[in-house]
Amino acid sequence: MLEIRIFYKVHQLKGIDMFKIEIAKFLSPDVKMFKIHAPSIAKKKRAGQFIILRLHEEGERIPLTIADADDETITIIVQGIGKTTQELNTLEAGDTILDVVGPLGKASHIEKFGRVIVIGGGVGSAIAYPTAKAMKEAGNEVITINGARNKGLIILEEEMKLISDQALVATDDGSHGHHGFVTDILKELLIKGQEDPAQKVDFILAIGPIPMMRAVSEMSRPYEVNTYVSLNPIMIDGTGMCGGCRVIVDGKSKFGCVDGPEFDGHLVDFTNLINRNRTYTNLEQEAIRKTSCPKDR
Repeated sequence: MLEIRIFYKVHQLKGIDMFKIEIAKFLSPDVKMFKIHAPSIAKKKRAGQFIILRLHEEGERIPLTIADADDETITIIVQGIGKTTQELNTLEAGDTILDVVGPLGKASHIEKFGRVIVIGGGVGSAIAYPTAKAMKEAGNEVITINGARNKGLIILEEEMKLISDQALVATDDGSHGHHGFVTDILKELLIKGQEDPAQKVDFILAIGPIPMMRAVSEMSRPYEVNTYVSLNPIMIDGTGMCGGCRVIVDGKSKFGCVDGPEFDGHLVDFTNLINRNRTYTNLEQEAIRKTSCPKDR
């Protein structure tokens, strides 16, 4: 960690124009929130959009969704899984990031649907939050479902409560909220909506691990509820030029960066997405093994 921090301080002394971290704090053991000074991005950001950042001159480019913004800063929430996200999570307030580009991608489609369910799985809750907030501001009844493996991994629970008509929680181990999966709660809501027109579900957005988004999409399919998911394909330039983020939707090739990141979950080829996301697994594991950045905090 010391070598990494020296690297950033040297670049600051060289006068390189970088993006300053205003606030950095862990929300759970490997999930960290950053507020980054980026006024030009903050002023244009809309719910559902993302940035691509590069930590330093030798770093890779990674996409991260903008969880929130004010006039001067953008907020991102990072889970330390790969080499770069683990390295990012060693930084603190006062440190800087070399490149931050955005806002990128299509904004979430926001309108008054009626009864909206927004589901966030794990760190996906950070991505779901701004859209849930925008849906509420558009006059929808918003039900949020926040899911994780255990209580310690639930994030933004209080923030979700503030913008939800109902804020529900599910944990795999039963340590908090419903003992089970987010799809258990979703099924109950869909059944109630079928039995009582006043509780009919009009729109679903699911964001999180691919298996969860696929399960939500299959759960809602027989109920014919409009269901969207935010996809996380491998991405390089974020402008549609490299083709790395290609996904198959309704049998056609789409680019996650410019056509998405949100797509109709009933039309997404999730098997293709999973297989493409595994392309560099071995290389990523080797990079983590070689890096001096600690895996666990």
